[in-house]
Amino acid sequence: MDDIAPSDLKAILHSKRANLYYLEHCRVLVNGGRVEYVTEEGRKQLYWNIPIANTTVLLLGTGTSITQAAMRELAKAGVMVGFCGGGGTPLFAGTEAEIAVEWLVPQSEYRPTEYLQRWVRFWFDEKKRLKAAKFIQLARIERICATWRHEHLIEAGFDVLSEDLNPLLHNARERIEAAEEVTALLTEEARMTKRLFKLAASAVGYGEFTRAKRGSGTDPANRFLDHGNYLAYGLGAVATWVLGLPHGLAVLHGKTRRGGLVFDAADLIKDAVILPQAFLSAVAGHEAQEFRQHCIEALTESEALDFMIDTLKAIADDLGKGP
Repeated sequence: MDDIAPSDLKAILHSKRANLYYLEHCRVLVNGGRVEYVTEEGRKQLYWNIPIANTTVLLLGTGTSITQAAMRELAKAGVMVGFCGGGGTPLFAGTEAEIAVEWLVPQSEYRPTEYLQRWVRFWFDEKKRLKAAKFIQLARIERICATWRHEHLIEAGFDVLSEDLNPLLHNARERIEAAEEVTALLTEEARMTKRLFKLAASAVGYGEFTRAKRGSGTDPANRFLDHGNYLAYGLGAVATWVLGLPHGLAVLHGKTRRGGLVFDAADLIKDAVILPQAFLSAVAGHEAQEFRQHCIEALTESEALDFMIDTLKAIADDLGKGP
């Protein structure tokens, strides 16, 4: 079989790719020139193809292994790979033992640096970093406005009243725009998210809900939120990689975590897409796989990765203009 050129594998733009995989209890390898994962059913081994040219993220959970040859092909296709615990959380560093958001990033020394140069041009200016952080949070609010009252969510049973949602988001906009430092912005982010949780729980009749620390929640909604957020982190890692932006150049979450830009990017879609589905699936009694499938479909249909890439590009273009 002739080798496939990396340029051919990258023919599908990342923002247009359809697949995001979470795998567990399997081996990922190259078989007959294709990347496949192998599961066992009794004495049989079943081989399943991974269409890498149409895949953005591969999360490897409990009981997985991957060969060097498979990693080589995934890197050629520009697929982001991350190792994680059972159910998709927590995500473990690819090269460290600590729990963190860290990815095995496809390497190429010849990728364009256009957006990196614009990003670093403003990044060392604290006021401009704050402006970039506000840009992300305001875009996050606009995404919630466009999503939470969408007919497909209402038909599914997620019916948040406009008279409850609109004032909340209006007040959040005003406080974000008035924030004079990152700490104030983080405080407002936490306040808004807490109120969104309350609205979501009420909308589906979930009852009392308290957001638990990552990985410590035992109720379905907390587990689904943890799991779904890591799908968003995967897309955040892809968006920053596509633009050539190092994960350490965060504008909001970068004080204590070197992968903070992934968190920043994921903020754009977490509340809009993952949060409603977490509560819908919790009430419906979905298993993790069914919840995950609903999330992936929603992320694809809403063109979430497109939105993340376009937002980061807009920030770089706006704040990174030359003198």
